[in-house]
Parts: sequence; C-alpha cells; structure tokens
Amino acid sequence: MTTISSAVSTAATTTSTASSTSSASSSLSSSDFLSLLISELQNQDPLNATSTTDFINQLTSYANFSQQQEINSSMTSLANSFSSLVTLNSVNYIGHTVEAKTDTATLTGGSATFGYTLSAAASDVSISIKDSSGNTVWSGTGSGNAGSNSLTWDGKNSSGTQLADGGQYTISVSATDSAGNSVYKYSTVSGTVTGIDTSSSTPALLVNGVSVSASNIIGVSS
Repeated sequence: MTTISSAVSTAATTTSTASSTSSASSSLSSSDFLSLLISELQNQDPLNATSTTDFINQLTSYANFSQQQEINSSMTSLANSFSSLVTLNSVNYIGHTVEAKTDTATLTGGSATFGYTLSAAASDVSISIKDSSGNTVWSGTGSGNAGSNSLTWDGKNSSGTQLADGGQYTISVSATDSAGNSVYKYSTVSGTVTGIDTSSSTPALLVNGVSVSASNIIGVSS
C-alpha cells in the first residue's frame, strides 16, 4: 500500500531532480499534500486498506503541515511590517545630529572626528586608523580619561600626505589600565542623518554617508 509518507518522499525526490533543469517552484503546498492524501484513499488496496490509526496520523500530519505554512506566512508578514515600522521611525532622524556607536567615519573637510568610551582611566591608549581596504594610514596615542574621549584626525597619513575627502576610515582603539587590563568599551561618531539605507533586510541610518543601525544611536543633539 502506498502511504502518504512514501508519496511525499517520492514527490520530493522527483521535485529535487526537476529543480536542476527548471526554474519552476518546487515547494509542496497544502493543496499538494491534501491531493496526495486523497489519491492514497482512492488507490488503496481494498484487501489492505489504510488503518484508522494510520489515516488519523496522516490527517494530523496534514493539519500540522498546513498550520506550519500559516505560521511561516504570518512570520513573513510580521517581518515585513516590522521592517516598514523601522523605516518609518528612522525617517524621524533625518536632518538631526546624532551620536552613534560605530567605528567608521567619512573624511570630510580634511578631517574626521571619532569618540571612544573607557570604563576606567587608562595609562596607555594606542589608536590606529585604517582605510576601507584595511590598510593602516595613521597611528598614534589618545587621551585616557574614564568615560568619553575624542580624537580629531587631520586626514593625513603617517607620511604627512593629505588624503582626499569622501573616503571612509575606521578607528581601532587599544586602552589598558596600569595593571594591563583593557578598559576600552566602544567607539562613536557624531554627524547629521542624511537618509535611510534600505540595502539590507533591516533599514539603517546614513550618518555622514556611513550606514548605522538605529539601535546604535545613543544621543540626538538637534
């Protein structure tokens, strides 16, 4: 006797083979599942009919399958609604100056300003700045006050050459106390929100051309 599980297995195998030569959808819908169940009942051996227990189990499988599809559809709809809500809320930031947790800034007007926060006073603070290709263009030291600190980089590399505006640069901070323990917490950048970046599944803010998640905004000054 053909069972629904073997029928599904056969259908899945056939579909998998066909998918390599066709771009048609290979998803098994609830209608397909129900059709297989009906087909089994129509073609079963009268002398070896499906037992009541097996039939109930197959109906339960169908119910679970259909319910899972509905849940998946609802989750997709919820995700789309959440994304739209995030986009709508993000629009409120446009035109405002914000401070955000990020280690990347755009070189503008020949300089870039970074902030970094320490959990305690540091006796040694080493800072390096890298370009978008990962090359270190500048390195030096910074202040080690507990709490917020800032560094304004003049846009010149270690050879003293002024780099062109528009490039994105990333700061790396190493800060340790007198015992050699790390006290570095995070880096920040301040700037004006100029738009919304929707290139990924979760919309982000464009702060001076750098994509920043709205959840990383820690301050709005205007």
